[in-house]
Amino acid sequence: MRRSEVLAEESIVCLQKALNHLREIWELIGIPEDQRLQRTEVVKKHIKDLLDMMIAEEESLKERLIKSIAICQKELNTLCSELHVEPFQEEGETTILQLEKDLRTQVELMRKQKKERKQELKLLQEQDQELCEILCTPHYDIDSTSVPSLEELSQFRQHVATLRETKASRHEEFVNIKRQIILCMEELEHTPDTSFERDVVCEDEDAFCLSLENIATLQKLLQQLEMRKSQNEAVCEGLRAQIRELWDRLQIPAEEREAVATVMTGSKAKVRKALQLEVDRLEELKMQNMKKVIEAIRVELAQYWDQCFYSQEQRQAFAPYYSEDYTENLLQLHDAEIVQLRNYYEVHKELFEGVQKWEESWKLFLEFERKASDPSRFTNRGGNLLKEEKQRAKLQKTLPKLEEELKARIEMWEQEHSKAFVVNGQKFMEYVTEQWEMHRLEKERAKQERQLKNKKQTETEMLYGSTPRTPNKRRGLAPGTPGKVRKLNTTTVSNATANSSIRPVFSGTVCRSPMSRLPPSGSKPVTTSTCSGKKTPRGLKHGANKENLELNGSILSARTFKGFQI
Repeated sequence: MRRSEVLAEESIVCLQKALNHLREIWELIGIPEDQRLQRTEVVKKHIKDLLDMMIAEEESLKERLIKSIAICQKELNTLCSELHVEPFQEEGETTILQLEKDLRTQVELMRKQKKERKQELKLLQEQDQELCEILCTPHYDIDSTSVPSLEELSQFRQHVATLRETKASRHEEFVNIKRQIILCMEELEHTPDTSFERDVVCEDEDAFCLSLENIATLQKLLQQLEMRKSQNEAVCEGLRAQIRELWDRLQIPAEEREAVATVMTGSKAKVRKALQLEVDRLEELKMQNMKKVIEAIRVELAQYWDQCFYSQEQRQAFAPYYSEDYTENLLQLHDAEIVQLRNYYEVHKELFEGVQKWEESWKLFLEFERKASDPSRFTNRGGNLLKEEKQRAKLQKTLPKLEEELKARIEMWEQEHSKAFVVNGQKFMEYVTEQWEMHRLEKERAKQERQLKNKKQTETEMLYGSTPRTPNKRRGLAPGTPGKVRKLNTTTVSNATANSSIRPVFSGTVCRSPMSRLPPSGSKPVTTSTCSGKKTPRGLKHGANKENLELNGSILSARTFKGFQI
């Protein structure tokens, strides 16, 4: 049993006791029955009125709760619709009082969410408006009168974050471009003369509208200033090149050049003005030293001719080079020719450098070839022979490879320009082929000369004997010291080194010089007779020195010439 029911029964018991107590009092007092009835009626009326009043109050409370439930449900449905959430559903059976409490709590929660979303929406709209004004972009399209959903707020937050990133990147780009613009204006000594330029340079950075149009205009302004700066630098650099060229042509001393060294860098207006003044001064000086200038240009022309491998006919084609009428017109012709040559060299620079490399390698190759044919190369030169042989072998490999590379590049160049690439008045590969042919002919000629020389030397040695390659050991002896002498048919033969290359030319007959020679001992010369093929020396008939000379076999041993002075 509930406590409320227990309390109700106790209230009934208390009322019963109270009425019994009243009756006892009335009986004790002696109140008549009709008065007792009246008094009981009064008690009943008081109790009934009190209970009716209490019941009426509780009924009113019930009505208020029911009305509150209806209001809360209605508001809750509206909030759920605005907040785009599912309608509230009470779980299980509940009393009116609990239902009203739950509904009221849910309504308060929904109201709070609505308020928070509206506040966030307002804040995002303010941020969006500020960013859009800076970036000059349209505002975010969202209904400000309704309550945004969580998804709409998330998209709005992402949009605002993107705007912030865009603003940061554009602001950084603006700051960088502004800094470059200021540097260019300082370099050009340019003062902002338009409202846009003043807004960029003079106004606050945060006040500048970072629209795409303004950024594009900013970039265009920077490009214009950089173009002007580049043009100015090109003009200044051209003036400097002109000054250096005039300095070299006029042979200006170093101390005079140092006087204008301060303007040889930079491209500001004052620097450009100073450079122009120096050019004007040098041009005037050039007119006063026409011959000297033209001769300097001719030196440069000769250098370019060498670098471009001009033939003698090509050089002679420029007739003003040989003129001695030093006038302004002659100077202009030389200037035009040097400009043309410079351009020609720059266009073909890689090819000319390749040809120059081949020329240097070819000269080195010819030098190694010359050294290779030199007998004196075998003398001790500190290990240079091995080093030269390695370099020579390397050149023999690299030269054909270099020629093939040049051939491919020249063929490609000739296809592009539809004309022949000429070196020293002829096509390069024809020139290379001619050089190799000349080298081959020179080697053949040298080989023939050596063969002819060896042949003559051999014939001379056969006729007159060979020159000793080592000093005679017996020559240092005293005149009275007898030397070992082997006599052949009364002919004294000195002790000398045998020459194994001697071959008899008259069927084994040895012919000696008819001149008288002194023996190694310093005795009187012994007259020798000229040998003929008809008469055999008498000593040989008797078999003398048979071990040394064999006539019919055409063999002359080294022992026969031991002691023979050649």
